[in-house]
Amino acid sequence: MADRAASSERKLIDLALQGGGAHGAFAWGVLDYLLEDDRIDFAGITAASAGAMNAAVMCYGLAEGGPEAARKHLDRFWYEISQIKSHLGIFSNPLLDHVPELQRMTDWLSYTMMESFVHAISPYQFNPLKINPLRDILTEIVDFDVLQHCEMTRLYISATNVRTGRVKVFQTRDVTADVIMASACLPYLYQAVEIDGEAYWDGGFSGNPPLFPLFYDRATRDLLVVHINPIRRDDVPKTSTEINNRINEISFNSSLLKEMRAVAFVQRLLNEDMLKDEYRDRYSNILFHSIRADKVLRDLSIASKYNTNWHFFEDLKMRGRETAKLWLNQSYDRIGRESTVDLHAEFLDLDGE
Repeated sequence: MADRAASSERKLIDLALQGGGAHGAFAWGVLDYLLEDDRIDFAGITAASAGAMNAAVMCYGLAEGGPEAARKHLDRFWYEISQIKSHLGIFSNPLLDHVPELQRMTDWLSYTMMESFVHAISPYQFNPLKINPLRDILTEIVDFDVLQHCEMTRLYISATNVRTGRVKVFQTRDVTADVIMASACLPYLYQAVEIDGEAYWDGGFSGNPPLFPLFYDRATRDLLVVHINPIRRDDVPKTSTEINNRINEISFNSSLLKEMRAVAFVQRLLNEDMLKDEYRDRYSNILFHSIRADKVLRDLSIASKYNTNWHFFEDLKMRGRETAKLWLNQSYDRIGRESTVDLHAEFLDLDGE
């Protein structure tokens, strides 16, 4: 694969796609631009939750018909989601599309009502038949038999084992609709998904997404992380809305940040020649890149992660495309040569600033 990329003057990268509910439409925009630009090949993708859905649809499209097919399937996937009657659609009104502040207020009111409901009644009570329209959409778009035999891009999907709390990573040959549903299973909305006798919840709880699978099976040194949840916010949250939102962001970033700190530590040992020769051969420098959500999604909250309005999706897609364009214009020449993220400065600051 590396030879193919070099001979066609293309660049080969791994992708890491975070989960984040409806905010996954931002990553859709990122992927759409990278596929349209057509200077990047994807060696492997690790993903969780909404990221897993994006990854499965994109990989299937690439296997079926290349970048344009992948873009078409992603477009269809997100449009079909927008046609689902949302859990939070009780305040749906076309006028809200033109009044962002009012949309945010109704998002939060809907979310608050949903929270009260799911804390009183479990999905085993209000959804005993395990109805999940997302599964129907996925199986209509993705032929999982084709996906499982895709050799173009390796796929790693995370889910959280309910009994052990540990991350489970499913590789390409094992990815089914149930695996994607497990990776996106929010336990207060859906019953745990059982696979081979084990129950699973959302992969974002334990690996959002897990990076380690890419380090064991690498065709490239370059890794691009597409963030959905802002890592840093400048202001201390004070309202109930702000506090709940920040708790959600911190919780769903924690596993990824821990892995990135570990990688940063190993990179430092390599760069400062602090590893013995017998251990040095086991590790190699990873060229890190990231598309952050701190600025571009800072106006959004946990409530809008449940907003399935098509115009909202279109807005997020455009934000993703613009952010990907900016990143690629600034970073393309550095891919394959150096990191565009200072891991030490970003993830090894001991004072947490």
